[in-house]
Amino acid sequence: MTPLERLYTEYGQSPWLDNLTRGYLRDGTLARMVAGGIRGVTANPTIFSKAILGSAAYDEQFAALTAAGLPLEDAYWQLVVDDVTAALAVLRPVHDASGGTDGFVSIEVAADLADDTQATLAAARALHERIAAPNLFVKIPATAAGVPAIRAMIAEGRNINITLIFSLTRYEQVVEAYLSGLEALVERGGDPSRVHSVASFFVSRVDTEVDRRLEAAGAGPARALRGQAAIAQAKLAYRLFRERFSGERWQRLASLGAHVERPLWASTSTKNPAYPDTRYVDHLIGPDTVNTLPETTIEAFTDHGTLARTIDAEVDEAAAVMRRLAAAGVDMDDVGLTLEEQGVAGFRASSEQVLAALADKADQLSRR
Repeated sequence: MTPLERLYTEYGQSPWLDNLTRGYLRDGTLARMVAGGIRGVTANPTIFSKAILGSAAYDEQFAALTAAGLPLEDAYWQLVVDDVTAALAVLRPVHDASGGTDGFVSIEVAADLADDTQATLAAARALHERIAAPNLFVKIPATAAGVPAIRAMIAEGRNINITLIFSLTRYEQVVEAYLSGLEALVERGGDPSRVHSVASFFVSRVDTEVDRRLEAAGAGPARALRGQAAIAQAKLAYRLFRERFSGERWQRLASLGAHVERPLWASTSTKNPAYPDTRYVDHLIGPDTVNTLPETTIEAFTDHGTLARTIDAEVDEAAAVMRRLAAAGVDMDDVGLTLEEQGVAGFRASSEQVLAALADKADQLSRR
């Protein structure tokens, strides 16, 4: 049994792949990774940009789409939808065997919609209807405008991956959106047992930003807190998850078949080379969670990761870390908003980059 398989069977954590390329679909790499324990796939505009720009695998289809007169942006989305559709087929057996808990593939609404609730709703509905697979997750960013869109999608019975969560405050809003969305679904006669969702809580980027702020503060005791914020905050998020998915309110929904909204640990590659390369896997293992991993982190964890239940260990110490950070002048809500803005901007830039490159490619094709 591989370490990835043991994560799931022994510790209740689902390892997902944080990448999707046409090459992996064509050469069987994704299928082999699934056979080795990968239970889902996530992607985002940056991942698709790198895949399309870094490979000739898309050129033939793109040429055919543009020759048929398809607008540039529509051609881009067709490339993305086709990759997601193929990945959904690879993961469908996992989805069926898990009773609908795993085997998901995620596709994200356009990054330029992050501040527009109604446009996000329309885009999420359109993607669900266009692809119409039971193991599809549509990703909606947890911006101020995204949170009401998340609630509305859950109330419609849609499967949603909430992305770009960087703070406990925003995470609590996301959980409330899920619970109230389920309640609205039940009120109108819908079946909550058909709804699945994950809340993607980003990790390593938090340490990057908090460490930057601690270093800017200069020498002193606060610098000893470097590298502690992300794991501490994730542990408190898991405690909040357990609290909110218990008690009378949740039991009413659970009795109707509702599923918990699992925390998904995202951004789990180590950005700082001074930190262990399996840091954001080893310390976040526990039941009812997902960890979405890039290939380098999968390789590192498979080679020398530590298998142990850690997500609910030393939670009091995690709370103490957060208090010490506050005393040092680090506002974690502000950290979250800063990273949220950076995340949306980064995805928007990736989308613009790939569209510009496709425009150049279309121009070259038209001259042949």
